[in-house]
Amino acid sequence: MLDRLVEIFCAMDDFCKAFSLQWAARQLSAGKAWERGPECGLSVSEIMTIVALYHGSRYRYFKNFYNGVVLTRLKQAFPGLPSYQRFIALKPRIFMPLLMFLASRSGKKTGIYYLDSTALPVCHNRRIARHKVFAGLAARGKTSMGWFFGFKLPLVFNHQHAIVALKLTPGNVSDPAPVISLVKGLTGKLFGDKGYIGKKLATTLLRQGLALMTKVRKNMKALPMTLVDKLLLKARNMAETIIGHIKAFSSLNLPKHRSPVNAFIHLIAALTAYQLNPIQPNSPSALQLS
Repeated sequence: MLDRLVEIFCAMDDFCKAFSLQWAARQLSAGKAWERGPECGLSVSEIMTIVALYHGSRYRYFKNFYNGVVLTRLKQAFPGLPSYQRFIALKPRIFMPLLMFLASRSGKKTGIYYLDSTALPVCHNRRIARHKVFAGLAARGKTSMGWFFGFKLPLVFNHQHAIVALKLTPGNVSDPAPVISLVKGLTGKLFGDKGYIGKKLATTLLRQGLALMTKVRKNMKALPMTLVDKLLLKARNMAETIIGHIKAFSSLNLPKHRSPVNAFIHLIAALTAYQLNPIQPNSPSALQLS
């Protein structure tokens, strides 16, 4: 994504200019008397751009990316670069702007959607008892891969491979629980795996104008579907492919974080990086869906 540096920065800077005016109007105090210390050498949009570039760089650790790429190759593009430690201290400033930027980049409502959820462990199972960073936020849950301690991230994609809706829940929340609020405002057809089978859920979604379609278990009767719907359901693993892509190339991992705020910024930035450079339907990764 380094070749799109100017494009990404301009998009984020234009958004931040509009957002800052609305955000400032909602603050209790318009003054800056509460701020201490030296003035930041980077703007909010510059910090957002650097974080987004990291998640599109395929670097495993942000420290290596910042010291090896940002402070060397991008020094002219960002003349006010601070040290790595100072940059980490500045990251909480972009939490709300980055979250709103991600919301502004939501995919189009196309009428065809795919639903899936992924586990986000925050530590190894052996360290659950002494884990403190996400105490009171994360919870122990179970997936087909086994037990974990952390969060679940349900995602809704359109057939163009863009994220339409997302929600972060504790790990002990069942997959069907957040679906109603997650797909609010969407109409058309929603394709999911067997974990979303449920007559009550399907009925509620149908009343909202969204038809839930899943594969059935061996002891269940097959649902009546058209040939087109069967083909669309067969391509449901597109959601798993995208989630795997984000985890592999955007560093969608939380165990190394010591601050919940920076961890959530890390998560938001990973999803933002994907929205800025999504898997195209005709790309080699998409061809693996069949």
